Amino acid sequence: QVQLVESGGGLVQAGGSLRLSCAASGRVFSINAMGWYRQTLGKQRELVAAITSSGRIIYADSGKGRFTISRDNAKNTMYLQMNSLKPEDTAVYYCSVTAAFTDYWGQGTQVIVSS
Repeated sequence: QVQLVESGGGLVQAGGSLRLSCAASGRVFSINAMGWYRQTLGKQRELVAAITSSGRIIYADSGKGRFTISRDNAKNTMYLQMNSLKPEDTAVYYCSVTAAFTDYWGQGTQVIVSS
């Protein structure tokens, strides 16, 4: 089992920045892929950024050039640095990891970008 706790969401003006954190605990040694997703009301959850099992980093087009995903293995924490935020980035952001062929999800953190 892996437990994930997100933090760092909040209200920010357009053009501002936020850094989301995702702290993992439990069987963290079995994590081989991780990512950030977001979801708005009435829409499907969508990928924002991910680090694959081979270490490749993937960004959705919506965040390229503005978002940066990173990890700190010593702290068992993944981050999403979000710059130049836009109102359309408003969503609940979830972190997810894959460990031993099982996907785990955090509880989500709300990001609201005001215009």
